[in-house]
Amino acid sequence: MKVLVIGGTLFIGRLLVEELVKGGHDVAVLHRKPKHDFGRRVENIAADRNDADSMREALWGRRFEVVFDNAYDWENGTTAAQVEATVRLFGDWMSRYIFMSSVAAYGDGLNHKESDPLAPDYHPDPYVRHKATTERMLFRMHAKTRLPVVTFRPPFVYGPGNPLYREQFFWDRLRAGRPIIIPGDGHRLMQFVYVRDLVEAMVHAMTAPRAEGEAFNIGDSKPLTHIELVERLARIANVEPTLVRVPRDAIQAAGGSAMTEPYYFGEYLDLPPITEYMGKAPRVLKMKMTPFDVGLKETYRWCVRNHKPRSAGFEFDDRLMGMSRAGSPASV
Repeated sequence: MKVLVIGGTLFIGRLLVEELVKGGHDVAVLHRKPKHDFGRRVENIAADRNDADSMREALWGRRFEVVFDNAYDWENGTTAAQVEATVRLFGDWMSRYIFMSSVAAYGDGLNHKESDPLAPDYHPDPYVRHKATTERMLFRMHAKTRLPVVTFRPPFVYGPGNPLYREQFFWDRLRAGRPIIIPGDGHRLMQFVYVRDLVEAMVHAMTAPRAEGEAFNIGDSKPLTHIELVERLARIANVEPTLVRVPRDAIQAAGGSAMTEPYYFGEYLDLPPITEYMGKAPRVLKMKMTPFDVGLKETYRWCVRNHKPRSAGFEFDDRLMGMSRAGSPASV
């Protein structure tokens, strides 16, 4: 099949392109740069997906049977209107338009099913708002024009090639024999999906007859607490972890951030919990999810081979632990 991947050069998109090429598909990648490193088998299309004129010029006269829309502009956001403009460029010849949404589209709450309402158009977080409003727009188009849309709502994605400082954040500290900061009581819930499972589901969605017009939660069925996550990561690295609990207000007062340096619990990981029920994807897409420990082992092997350990941020950890010893409630 002739396939376009919008945003196909990092992590999820990169693995997706590699799997599509292995499957014998005719693949093109659309991104902002003038070239990629996939080789001649993958066509390069340079355009800014948020710029309608740029997209129109780059895609004029081209036809694709399947379009994977993975790109999101983290600086400026990618709105429903910008995605709609992209969809309309492809006309009626698509058999699938597969859009990467997020568990964040629910806004908040636990154990969401795909039929649950998404966050409102006025949600204060732009990322949440954009994902939710874009999904609503796409499913309206499906209802009105039979747009063959499929959406995915993954939670935290982990695995080999992760460009975010997440799994490596903890393994850097564990392998250096350092304690791990646990924000609050450590019971905040998180949910994960192995990147290879996510990509496999996306590939299956190209042709699965019951996938069209559906949204899919995709990931591990069991959420983990912060403490359980660190214990799993430590077990994979064969290290006995030392945990130091520090109140979130103390972390924030010291300048700690979940979004930018200095991180205190990995990049973008300490967020209010949103979890989802995983039932439809294994059933409709015939998926068997990778056990978390198995995915972590693969990730750890990749990190040992490819990741240069970082010590930046250790001094901030020491500062937080020093504050705790000086009087803030914490336990080791």
